[in-house]
Amino acid sequence: MPTEHRHRVAVLALARALPMEIGMPFQIFDRHDLPYEVVLCGRRPGPIDTTAGWSVNATRGLDAVVAADTVIVPAFRDATAGIPRDVAEALREAHRRGARMVSICTGAFALAEAGLLDGRRATTHWQYTDALAEQHPLVTVDPDVLFVDEGEVITSAGVASGIDVCLHILRVDHGSAVANAVARDIVAAPHRDGGQAQYIERPATPEPRSAGLAATRAWALSRLDRPLAVGDLARHAKASARTFARTFVAETGTTPLKWLNAARIDRARELLETTDLGVDRVAELCGLGTAANLRTHFRRATGVSPSDYRRTFAA
Repeated sequence: MPTEHRHRVAVLALARALPMEIGMPFQIFDRHDLPYEVVLCGRRPGPIDTTAGWSVNATRGLDAVVAADTVIVPAFRDATAGIPRDVAEALREAHRRGARMVSICTGAFALAEAGLLDGRRATTHWQYTDALAEQHPLVTVDPDVLFVDEGEVITSAGVASGIDVCLHILRVDHGSAVANAVARDIVAAPHRDGGQAQYIERPATPEPRSAGLAATRAWALSRLDRPLAVGDLARHAKASARTFARTFVAETGTTPLKWLNAARIDRARELLETTDLGVDRVAELCGLGTAANLRTHFRRATGVSPSDYRRTFAA
C-alpha cells in the first residue's frame, strides 16, 4: 500500500476519558502497513486522567488537533457538563481546515459543544441520546444506529461501536478487503448487523425468549447467490412471518429485508475488490439479479457506481 502521505490522526483525550475508547483508533489505524500516523493529544502534552484510575500520556497538545487530517474524540466522563473553550475552538479550527471529525460514544458532546453537529444527524450511547437532543436541539439525534456518517463529521454510539466506526473509516479510505483483514486480526466483526437498538435495555415480557436467529442469518449469507425472500428466512427459522420479523428486529435492530439487501451489497463490494468478474456476474453472485439492479442498489448504499468503486479499491 502506498505510504507517500501519512494521514494524520489525532486522538483527543479529554479529562476522565475512557481507556477502551482511547485505544480503539490505535488498535485499528496504527499499523506499519497502513498510511496513518496516530498521535494521542490532550489540551496540552502530559498525563490525562482516565476513568480507570490511571493516566495516559498525551504526546501532543491542541496544535496537533488543528493540524490533523482526522480528529477522533473518544468518550469521556461528565460529557454533558461541556468542554473547555480552547478545546472547542481547536475542534472548530480543525473542521475549518477540512479535517474529518469523529466521535466515539459520549465524545459526540464535544463535537456538539463546538457546533459541529448543528443541522446534522448524529448519535451517541443510547443512555445519552436524550441528553444530547435536549442540550443541542439543532442536532438530529438518531438513537438506533451504531454510527452516523455525515461525510466530514462521523459519530458513533456506545463503547464497542467505536470499533465499528473505525473499521468503517478504514473501509471508506482503503476498501472492504483492508478493513476485513484488520477486523480478522483484532477478532472483530467486519460489519455488525443492525444498530444499537438491539442493546437497549427493555422491560421483561411474559413471552418466551427466542433461541436466536443467528443460524438463519448464517444460512442466508451462504445462499446470497440464490433467490431469497423474507418468507424463506422465516421458514428456515420455523417461525411465522410476523414472529420472525419481530424477533429479527429485536435481535439486529433492522428489518430482514434491509439486512438482506445490506448483505448483498457487502458481497458485491468484496467481489468488485477481489475479482475481475463482470458487473453482470457480480450481480448474479450477490443475488441482485441484473447489472442494472446492482448499480441502483450499490449507488444508493455507497454513493458511487460499481465500476467507480472497483477502480478505487480493486486489489
